[in-house]
This record gives sequence, C-alpha cells and structure tokens, in this order.
Amino acid sequence: MQTDTREAATGFASFDLDSRLAKGIAAAGFQEPRPIQTQALPAALVGRDVLGLAQTGTGKTAAFAIPAIERLLEGDKPGPRVLVVAPTRELAAQISAEFESLARFTHLRVATVFGGVPVNRQRKALARKPQILVACPGRLLDLMGQGLVRLDRIEVLVLDEADHMFDMGFLPDIRRILAALPAERQNLLFSATMPKEIRALAEQVLDGPLVADVAHTERLATIEHALYPVAGTGKLALLKHILGEGQLDSAIVFTRTKHRARRLAGQLERSGYRAVALQGNMSQGQRERAMDGFRERRFDVLVATDIAARGIDVQQVSHVVNFDMPQTTDAYTHRIGRTGRSERNGKAYTLVTADDHGLVAQVERRLEMSIPRREVDGIESVSFPRAAVQSSGNQPSRRRGAGRAGARRRRRARAR
Repeated sequence: MQTDTREAATGFASFDLDSRLAKGIAAAGFQEPRPIQTQALPAALVGRDVLGLAQTGTGKTAAFAIPAIERLLEGDKPGPRVLVVAPTRELAAQISAEFESLARFTHLRVATVFGGVPVNRQRKALARKPQILVACPGRLLDLMGQGLVRLDRIEVLVLDEADHMFDMGFLPDIRRILAALPAERQNLLFSATMPKEIRALAEQVLDGPLVADVAHTERLATIEHALYPVAGTGKLALLKHILGEGQLDSAIVFTRTKHRARRLAGQLERSGYRAVALQGNMSQGQRERAMDGFRERRFDVLVATDIAARGIDVQQVSHVVNFDMPQTTDAYTHRIGRTGRSERNGKAYTLVTADDHGLVAQVERRLEMSIPRREVDGIESVSFPRAAVQSSGNQPSRRRGAGRAGARRRRRARAR
C-alpha cells in the first residue's frame, strides 16, 4: 500500500480558487487568510449566505470580494451581477479599490456610485455594464429612478457595515433596494455590532447563514486603552501632550461636532502639527484630498467626526484619541477600531470630563475590562470614579503625574 506524501494545500491555495484570482491575491500581498476569511470563505464560495461580525481592518472586504469574484469567473454574463452597498463614499471607494486589485488579472469591471460628485462619470461607468457595482444607497436609488441601473441580474448582494447604515438612517433605502433584487441570490451581510434593527434585517435577508464571528475582543487585545480625566479647558493642552509623547505614527482625533473638528484641526496646524479635518460639510473633493493626504503621510493627524470617519481603513494609524467622549458604547468600539488593525498594536486614548463617567462605566462593562486612568503634570485633572470593572490584567498604569502629585491635585480639586 502506497502512502500519499503530497502536502495538503495551505493558505489561500486551500480554497482551490481560479488561477487568475489566485494571482491577484498574491499580487495584493495576501499571504495567510485572516480569521474572518478562514471562517467565511468556505461557506461563501459554495454559495451559502454569510453573516460576518467584524470591523473594518479585520480583512472582511476580501472575505466577500474573493467569493464574489470567483463566482463571476464561472461565466461571462452581462452585469451588474454583484452589488455591494456601503454607507459612506470613503468606504465605497476602498471596497472598489480592493475588488479592482484582486480582479486585476481578470476581465471583470467595477463601477462605484455615490453622491457628492457629478453623475456623468458614473453614468459612463455604468454604460460599460460592469459585473461589480459598489454603491451608497442614496445615489444608487437616484440612478435606479433614472433607469440607469437595473438590479434584476444581481446574483450576490453584500451589505457592508450594516450597523453604520442603520445609524445613518439608510434602512428604508436598503429595503427599497432589496425590493428591486431577484429573490434567488446569495447574501453576505457584515456588521461590527448587532443592534436589534440589524438583527431583524439579517433575519429578513439571510437564509440559513453561516455566522463568521471575529469578536471585538480579539481586536481590542491589540489596543492599549487609557482615560485622561481633564477639565474641559485643558483638553487642547492635553491633546498636544499626547501627540507629542513620541511613538506616534499617525493619529485620528475624534470630535463630536463638525465645527469642533474644523476648529481643532486649525488649532493643531497653527501649533506646528500636520493636521487636517474630515467632516460632513466638506465637498467630496475636499474629503478625498484630506484622506489621500493622510494615507500618503502628508498629514500626521486627522481630526474627524464619527460620520465622516466611518469605514476609513488606514493601516498605519498608531493612535486614536477621543477628544470628545463618544455618545454610545458602539461608537467607542467603532472609533477605537481605527487603530490596532491587521494585528498591529495601537493606542486608544479618551479625554473624559466629570460628565462622562456614566458612559465610561458602560464601555468598561461592554469591554469587560477596567480602563487605566492617567494624569499629566501641569494639566488640571478632574475627580473621576473608579473603573466599573476590576480585572487583574488591566489595572491602571502609573504615568508621569499619576502618583502622589496626582493624588494631591485630586484632593485640592475636592477641597475647592
């Protein structure tokens, strides 16, 4: 009896992909499948519906792009045959770029449609009958209303960052899009969190899905968290201290409002930082220039609002700083997910005032960890409650000013 000594295929080769797609994967620099890909690809490649629970930066785009491209290579039919719906222009552009990269050795064409830019160029792209269409809901519905897009040939639907689409009020638009699709299709839905509205949508859209769950705690394991209790008037000085500490590759600073993002970016720029704002009142051209400059390292600091920064996938972000505490625990998770990507280490620092302790407690319970409190000499701190969750592995670390001097400042603050 002979023994088969051939080694089993490993990595992406184990999925037995079309050689043109495999060549594109290798050219894109992908070596070993990420956890979300390992979980999702076997089911997606055989046409099964998938519910992917993962954030941007975990490799989820390839988890749906690879099976979609593989399916399209099985036959040459007119398109569009794959529809990817994304909540923001930036995310749609990033998804399109990854599809184009993976499909570079194939005949497949990708078109991207979103608002905020003239429609003529998008009309020309649609006239070429692309097999893959990546779209934001509003512009897609506009083009459907003009008769420029038909969805009756769609074989694969991808809803990416479904929780963001809910947050942005797109669920009614999504339901209108679903009504225009063929009943027989494959559905791939990805979301970082599962509020009840998204769970209801998943139950409506998906048929016996595989659940590919990359828990947020896996991502959080690569991120160092810290809270900086500070009086509101000391926030700018504290931010400059954090940005000047060293080990900063690039940073995203989150604010609660568009006005503050714009003003804070200007203040940092005048202080010598290479900073740029990203907020909803900017034109699409301004947003693209800001993002391109941040990716290409012409800017070290991106000051952004939640809506503007959703879906941003920039690999080299070393720091996320919450200048303003986010309004929900989900928003905290989404924000800090901009760092610690692709299994790199990252830092997530939050400037908190006395009014933020309730939400901090919710975040700590959600993360099942205590977040260290830190103080900085020369910057006024505020009294802040202890961690809501005590765990031996996540105790507050001592930083400059966090010892006796910090205790003295707290006593003085209480005496006042």
